[in-house]
Amino acid sequence: MMKRRTVLSTLAAGVFALSSVPSLAQEVTLRLHQFLPPVATVPAKILKPWGERLAAASNGRIKIEHFDAMSLGGRPSDLIDQARDGVVDMSMTLVGYTPGRFPRTEVFELPFMMTDPVATSLAYWDMVEKDFQANEYADVKVLGAWVHGPGLIHTKDGVSKLEDMKGKTLRGPTRVINDLLSELGATPVGLPLPGVPEALSKGVVNGTVIPWEVTPSIRLAELVTNHTEFGSKEALYTATVVLVMNKQKYEALPDDLRAILDAESGAKLSQFASEIMFEYDKPGRDIAVAAGNTIVVLDDAEVDRWKAASAPVVQRWIAEVGQQGIDGAALIEQAKALIVEKSAQ
Repeated sequence: MMKRRTVLSTLAAGVFALSSVPSLAQEVTLRLHQFLPPVATVPAKILKPWGERLAAASNGRIKIEHFDAMSLGGRPSDLIDQARDGVVDMSMTLVGYTPGRFPRTEVFELPFMMTDPVATSLAYWDMVEKDFQANEYADVKVLGAWVHGPGLIHTKDGVSKLEDMKGKTLRGPTRVINDLLSELGATPVGLPLPGVPEALSKGVVNGTVIPWEVTPSIRLAELVTNHTEFGSKEALYTATVVLVMNKQKYEALPDDLRAILDAESGAKLSQFASEIMFEYDKPGRDIAVAAGNTIVVLDDAEVDRWKAASAPVVQRWIAEVGQQGIDGAALIEQAKALIVEKSAQ
Protein backbone atom coordinates (compact mmCIF):
# COMPACT_ATOMS: atom_id res chain seq x y z
CA MET A 1 0.00 0.00 0.00
CA MET A 2 2.79 2.32 0.93
CA LYS A 3 4.58 1.56 -2.33
CA ARG A 4 1.40 2.27 -4.35
CA ARG A 5 0.92 5.59 -2.57
CA THR A 6 4.53 6.51 -3.38
CA VAL A 7 3.99 5.72 -7.07
CA LEU A 8 0.78 7.73 -7.13
CA SER A 9 2.49 10.62 -5.40
CA THR A 10 5.28 10.53 -7.95
CA LEU A 11 2.78 10.48 -10.81
CA ALA A 12 0.83 13.35 -9.29
CA ALA A 13 3.99 15.38 -8.92
CA GLY A 14 4.82 14.69 -12.55
CA VAL A 15 1.37 15.77 -13.71
CA PHE A 16 1.65 18.94 -11.64
CA ALA A 17 5.05 19.68 -13.12
CA LEU A 18 3.77 19.14 -16.64
CA SER A 19 0.76 21.35 -16.00
CA SER A 20 3.08 24.24 -15.27
CA VAL A 21 5.03 23.82 -18.52
CA PRO A 22 2.54 24.95 -21.20
CA SER A 23 2.57 28.61 -20.16
CA LEU A 24 6.37 28.56 -20.31
CA ALA A 25 6.57 26.56 -23.50
CA GLN A 26 3.72 28.25 -25.35
CA GLU A 27 4.62 29.64 -28.76
CA VAL A 28 2.83 32.57 -30.37
CA THR A 29 2.75 33.75 -33.96
CA LEU A 30 1.78 37.40 -34.44
CA ARG A 31 0.73 38.84 -37.79
CA LEU A 32 2.06 42.34 -38.50
CA HIS A 33 0.46 44.31 -41.32
CA GLN A 34 1.80 47.56 -42.80
CA PHE A 35 1.61 49.69 -45.95
CA LEU A 36 5.20 50.03 -47.16
CA PRO A 37 6.88 47.79 -49.74
CA PRO A 38 9.21 45.18 -48.22
CA VAL A 39 12.33 46.97 -49.51
CA ALA A 40 11.50 50.19 -47.63
CA THR A 41 13.57 51.13 -44.59
CA VAL A 42 10.90 50.58 -41.95
CA PRO A 43 9.99 46.98 -42.78
CA ALA A 44 13.47 45.92 -43.93
CA LYS A 45 15.65 47.64 -41.35
CA ILE A 46 13.34 48.16 -38.36
CA LEU A 47 10.36 45.81 -38.14
CA LYS A 48 12.05 42.65 -39.38
CA PRO A 49 15.16 43.05 -37.19
CA TRP A 50 12.85 43.80 -34.27
CA GLY A 51 10.97 40.57 -34.96
CA GLU A 52 14.28 38.69 -35.08
CA ARG A 53 15.24 40.10 -31.68
CA LEU A 54 11.93 38.95 -30.23
CA ALA A 55 12.51 35.48 -31.65
CA ALA A 56 16.02 35.33 -30.21
CA ALA A 57 15.01 36.64 -26.78
CA SER A 58 12.17 34.11 -26.57
CA ASN A 59 14.17 31.15 -27.91
CA GLY A 60 11.93 31.10 -30.95
CA ARG A 61 8.66 31.17 -29.04
CA ILE A 62 7.63 34.57 -30.44
CA LYS A 63 7.34 34.65 -34.20
CA ILE A 64 6.36 37.73 -36.19
CA GLU A 65 4.80 37.14 -39.60
CA HIS A 66 5.28 40.23 -41.76
CA PHE A 67 2.66 41.28 -44.29
CA ASP A 68 3.91 44.24 -46.32
CA ALA A 69 2.31 46.64 -48.78
CA MET A 70 -1.26 46.07 -47.50
CA SER A 71 -1.07 42.44 -48.65
CA LEU A 72 -3.86 41.45 -46.23
CA GLY A 73 -6.22 43.96 -47.81
CA GLY A 74 -7.71 47.30 -46.88
CA ARG A 75 -6.22 50.77 -47.08
CA PRO A 76 -3.46 52.36 -44.97
CA SER A 77 -6.17 54.28 -43.11
CA ASP A 78 -7.64 50.95 -41.95
CA LEU A 79 -4.49 49.65 -40.28
CA ILE A 80 -5.06 50.84 -36.72
CA ASP A 81 -8.61 49.52 -36.78
CA GLN A 82 -7.40 46.20 -38.17
CA ALA A 83 -5.26 45.77 -35.06
CA ARG A 84 -8.02 47.07 -32.79
CA ASP A 85 -10.56 44.62 -34.23
CA GLY A 86 -8.24 41.62 -34.27
CA VAL A 87 -8.15 41.34 -38.07
CA VAL A 88 -4.37 41.37 -37.53
CA ASP A 89 -2.35 41.19 -34.34
CA MET A 90 -0.16 44.22 -35.02
CA SER A 91 -0.04 47.08 -37.48
CA MET A 92 2.33 49.90 -38.33
CA THR A 93 1.13 53.10 -39.96
CA LEU A 94 1.37 56.86 -40.12
CA VAL A 95 -0.98 58.20 -37.50
CA GLY A 96 -2.11 60.95 -39.86
CA TYR A 97 -3.59 58.44 -42.30
CA THR A 98 -6.64 58.59 -40.01
CA PRO A 99 -7.09 62.39 -40.03
CA GLY A 100 -8.31 64.14 -36.91
CA ARG A 101 -8.67 60.94 -34.90
CA PHE A 102 -5.50 61.33 -32.85
CA PRO A 103 -5.39 65.07 -32.16
CA ARG A 104 -2.88 64.98 -29.31
CA THR A 105 -0.35 63.13 -31.45
CA GLU A 106 -0.62 65.86 -34.10
CA VAL A 107 1.39 68.19 -31.85
CA PHE A 108 4.59 66.59 -33.18
CA GLU A 109 3.55 67.23 -36.79
CA LEU A 110 3.18 70.98 -36.39
CA PRO A 111 5.49 73.05 -38.61
CA PHE A 112 9.03 73.59 -37.38
CA MET A 113 8.37 71.59 -34.19
CA MET A 114 11.05 68.95 -34.72
CA THR A 115 14.71 69.73 -34.17
CA ASP A 116 16.04 66.18 -33.84
CA PRO A 117 14.14 63.04 -34.88
CA VAL A 118 15.52 60.80 -32.14
CA ALA A 119 14.83 63.29 -29.34
CA THR A 120 11.41 64.00 -30.84
CA SER A 121 10.62 60.28 -30.99
CA LEU A 122 11.59 59.81 -27.34
CA ALA A 123 9.43 62.81 -26.43
CA TYR A 124 6.57 61.30 -28.44
CA TRP A 125 6.96 57.94 -26.68
CA ASP A 126 7.06 59.67 -23.30
CA MET A 127 3.75 61.39 -24.02
CA VAL A 128 2.22 58.15 -25.33
CA GLU A 129 3.20 56.34 -22.15
CA LYS A 130 2.05 59.07 -19.76
CA ASP A 131 -1.00 60.40 -21.61
CA PHE A 132 -1.89 59.29 -25.14
CA GLN A 133 -2.14 55.53 -24.43
CA ALA A 134 -4.90 56.13 -21.90
CA ASN A 135 -6.99 58.35 -24.17
CA GLU A 136 -6.62 58.40 -27.95
CA TYR A 137 -4.89 54.99 -28.12
CA ALA A 138 -7.08 53.35 -25.48
CA ASP A 139 -8.41 50.77 -27.96
CA VAL A 140 -4.99 49.35 -28.81
CA LYS A 141 -1.65 48.66 -27.13
CA VAL A 142 1.07 50.97 -28.43
CA LEU A 143 4.39 49.16 -28.86
CA GLY A 144 6.37 51.93 -30.51
CA ALA A 145 5.95 55.58 -31.49
CA TRP A 146 8.44 57.56 -33.52
CA VAL A 147 8.93 60.19 -36.21
CA HIS A 148 10.96 60.26 -39.40
CA GLY A 149 13.81 62.59 -40.27
CA PRO A 150 13.36 66.13 -41.61
CA GLY A 151 10.55 66.41 -44.11
CA LEU A 152 11.43 68.23 -47.32
CA ILE A 153 9.93 69.22 -50.66
CA HIS A 154 10.48 67.29 -53.90
CA THR A 155 9.13 68.83 -57.11
CA LYS A 156 9.42 68.67 -60.86
CA ASP A 157 10.23 72.36 -61.32
CA GLY A 158 11.85 73.45 -58.06
CA VAL A 159 11.21 75.53 -54.95
CA SER A 160 13.90 78.01 -53.93
CA LYS A 161 11.77 80.60 -52.12
CA LEU A 162 8.38 80.83 -50.46
CA GLU A 163 6.72 82.37 -53.49
CA ASP A 164 7.56 79.26 -55.55
CA MET A 165 4.97 77.30 -53.60
CA LYS A 166 2.17 79.12 -55.39
CA GLY A 167 0.74 77.01 -58.19
CA LYS A 168 2.26 73.79 -56.89
CA THR A 169 0.05 70.75 -56.36
CA LEU A 170 1.79 68.72 -53.67
CA ARG A 171 1.03 65.39 -52.08
CA GLY A 172 0.90 65.59 -48.30
CA PRO A 173 0.70 62.69 -45.83
CA THR A 174 -1.47 64.08 -43.02
CA ARG A 175 -4.14 66.62 -42.17
CA VAL A 176 -1.76 68.99 -40.37
CA ILE A 177 0.85 68.86 -43.10
CA ASN A 178 -1.76 69.43 -45.80
CA ASP A 179 -2.94 72.48 -43.89
CA LEU A 180 0.67 73.68 -43.84
CA LEU A 181 1.06 73.21 -47.60
CA SER A 182 -2.14 75.14 -48.22
CA GLU A 183 -1.04 77.97 -45.93
CA LEU A 184 2.26 78.19 -47.81
CA GLY A 185 0.43 78.67 -51.12
CA ALA A 186 0.33 75.16 -52.60
CA THR A 187 -2.66 72.96 -53.34
CA PRO A 188 -2.39 69.88 -51.12
CA VAL A 189 -3.51 66.39 -52.13
CA GLY A 190 -3.84 63.89 -49.29
CA LEU A 191 -2.36 60.59 -50.38
CA PRO A 192 -0.63 57.62 -48.72
CA LEU A 193 2.94 57.06 -49.86
CA PRO A 194 2.30 54.07 -52.18
CA GLY A 195 0.15 56.27 -54.40
CA VAL A 196 2.84 58.91 -55.00
CA PRO A 197 4.55 57.43 -58.12
CA GLU A 198 1.30 57.05 -60.03
CA ALA A 199 0.09 60.51 -58.97
CA LEU A 200 3.34 62.07 -60.20
CA SER A 201 3.34 60.08 -63.44
CA LYS A 202 -0.24 61.07 -64.25
CA GLY A 203 0.25 64.71 -63.29
CA VAL A 204 -2.23 64.56 -60.41
CA VAL A 205 0.52 66.20 -58.35
CA ASN A 206 3.75 67.87 -59.43
CA GLY A 207 5.58 67.22 -56.18
CA THR A 208 5.48 65.67 -52.75
CA VAL A 209 6.79 66.12 -49.23
CA ILE A 210 8.60 63.15 -47.69
CA PRO A 211 11.94 62.56 -45.94
CA TRP A 212 14.97 61.39 -47.93
CA GLU A 213 14.87 57.97 -46.26
CA VAL A 214 11.80 56.69 -48.09
CA THR A 215 12.57 58.13 -51.54
CA PRO A 216 14.46 55.07 -52.87
CA SER A 217 11.51 52.74 -52.22
CA ILE A 218 9.37 54.73 -54.71
CA ARG A 219 12.28 55.71 -57.00
CA LEU A 220 11.46 59.36 -56.45
CA ALA A 221 14.76 60.71 -57.81
CA GLU A 222 13.67 59.39 -61.22
CA LEU A 223 10.25 61.06 -61.02
CA VAL A 224 11.29 64.56 -59.93
CA THR A 225 14.58 66.39 -60.29
CA ASN A 226 14.33 69.16 -57.67
CA HIS A 227 14.58 68.86 -53.89
CA THR A 228 14.30 71.62 -51.28
CA GLU A 229 15.92 71.28 -47.85
CA PHE A 230 15.71 73.62 -44.86
CA GLY A 231 18.99 74.83 -43.43
CA SER A 232 17.54 75.68 -40.02
CA LYS A 233 17.84 73.47 -36.95
CA GLU A 234 14.05 72.94 -37.11
CA ALA A 235 12.57 70.74 -39.82
CA LEU A 236 9.71 71.98 -41.99
CA TYR A 237 7.70 69.06 -40.64
CA THR A 238 7.80 65.43 -39.58
CA ALA A 239 5.13 62.74 -39.49
CA THR A 240 4.25 60.45 -36.60
CA VAL A 241 4.50 56.67 -36.92
CA VAL A 242 2.95 54.13 -34.59
CA LEU A 243 3.18 50.37 -34.09
CA VAL A 244 0.12 49.05 -32.29
CA MET A 245 -1.13 45.66 -31.11
CA ASN A 246 -4.55 44.20 -30.47
CA LYS A 247 -5.15 44.72 -26.73
CA GLN A 248 -6.76 41.34 -26.11
CA LYS A 249 -3.93 39.54 -27.90
CA TYR A 250 -1.37 41.47 -25.88
CA GLU A 251 -3.09 40.75 -22.57
CA ALA A 252 -3.49 37.05 -23.44
CA LEU A 253 0.25 36.54 -23.90
CA PRO A 254 1.96 34.37 -21.28
CA ASP A 255 3.58 36.60 -18.67
CA ASP A 256 7.13 35.75 -19.70
CA LEU A 257 6.48 36.42 -23.40
CA ARG A 258 4.71 39.66 -22.63
CA ALA A 259 7.74 40.70 -20.55
CA ILE A 260 10.03 39.96 -23.50
CA LEU A 261 7.79 41.93 -25.86
CA ASP A 262 7.73 44.87 -23.43
CA ALA A 263 11.51 44.81 -23.04
CA GLU A 264 12.03 45.03 -26.82
CA SER A 265 9.34 47.67 -27.38
CA GLY A 266 8.50 51.10 -25.96
CA ALA A 267 11.31 53.64 -25.71
CA LYS A 268 13.88 51.10 -26.95
CA LEU A 269 12.02 50.39 -30.18
CA SER A 270 11.03 54.04 -30.69
CA GLN A 271 14.64 55.20 -30.40
CA PHE A 272 15.94 52.40 -32.63
CA ALA A 273 13.33 53.12 -35.31
CA SER A 274 14.00 56.86 -35.39
CA GLU A 275 17.77 56.33 -35.49
CA ILE A 276 17.47 53.94 -38.44
CA MET A 277 15.11 56.20 -40.39
CA PHE A 278 17.40 59.20 -39.84
CA GLU A 279 20.48 57.16 -40.78
CA TYR A 280 18.89 56.17 -44.08
CA ASP A 281 18.21 59.79 -45.07
CA LYS A 282 21.79 60.00 -46.39
CA PRO A 283 21.59 57.08 -48.84
CA GLY A 284 18.34 58.51 -50.19
CA ARG A 285 19.95 61.91 -50.69
CA ASP A 286 23.02 60.33 -52.28
CA ILE A 287 20.83 58.74 -54.96
CA ALA A 288 19.44 62.15 -55.91
CA VAL A 289 22.94 63.63 -56.02
CA ALA A 290 24.20 60.77 -58.19
CA ALA A 291 21.26 61.33 -60.55
CA GLY A 292 22.35 64.94 -61.05
CA ASN A 293 19.22 66.35 -59.44
CA THR A 294 19.12 69.89 -58.06
CA ILE A 295 19.14 70.24 -54.27
CA VAL A 296 18.36 73.68 -52.86
CA VAL A 297 19.09 74.42 -49.20
CA LEU A 298 17.12 77.37 -47.82
CA ASP A 299 19.14 79.63 -45.52
CA ASP A 300 18.02 80.87 -42.11
CA ALA A 301 16.66 84.17 -43.45
CA GLU A 302 14.47 82.41 -45.99
CA VAL A 303 13.38 79.78 -43.48
CA ASP A 304 12.27 82.58 -41.13
CA ARG A 305 9.84 83.70 -43.83
CA TRP A 306 8.41 80.16 -44.00
CA LYS A 307 8.08 80.04 -40.23
CA ALA A 308 6.14 83.29 -40.21
CA ALA A 309 3.91 82.08 -43.04
CA SER A 310 3.16 78.82 -41.23
CA ALA A 311 2.17 80.40 -37.90
CA PRO A 312 -1.60 80.36 -38.70
CA VAL A 313 -1.42 76.55 -38.97
CA VAL A 314 -0.39 76.34 -35.32
CA GLN A 315 -3.07 78.76 -34.19
CA ARG A 316 -5.76 76.88 -36.13
CA TRP A 317 -4.64 73.60 -34.59
CA ILE A 318 -4.80 75.05 -31.07
CA ALA A 319 -8.33 76.30 -31.75
CA GLU A 320 -9.45 72.99 -33.29
CA VAL A 321 -8.21 70.74 -30.51
CA GLY A 322 -9.52 73.23 -27.99
CA GLN A 323 -13.01 72.45 -29.21
CA GLN A 324 -12.33 68.85 -28.11
CA GLY A 325 -11.32 69.95 -24.64
CA ILE A 326 -7.58 69.69 -25.31
CA ASP A 327 -5.19 72.47 -24.27
CA GLY A 328 -3.16 72.64 -27.45
CA ALA A 329 -0.87 75.43 -26.28
CA ALA A 330 0.07 73.41 -23.20
CA LEU A 331 0.72 70.32 -25.35
CA ILE A 332 3.04 72.34 -27.59
CA GLU A 333 5.02 73.60 -24.61
CA GLN A 334 5.19 70.11 -23.12
CA ALA A 335 6.36 68.60 -26.41
CA LYS A 336 9.00 71.29 -26.94
CA ALA A 337 10.30 70.91 -23.37
CA LEU A 338 10.54 67.13 -23.75
CA ILE A 339 12.39 67.43 -27.07
CA VAL A 340 14.94 69.73 -25.41
CA GLU A 341 15.21 67.34 -22.45
CA LYS A 342 15.70 64.26 -24.64
CA SER A 343 18.22 66.10 -26.83
CA ALA A 344 20.36 66.73 -23.76
CA GLN A 345 20.39 63.09 -22.64
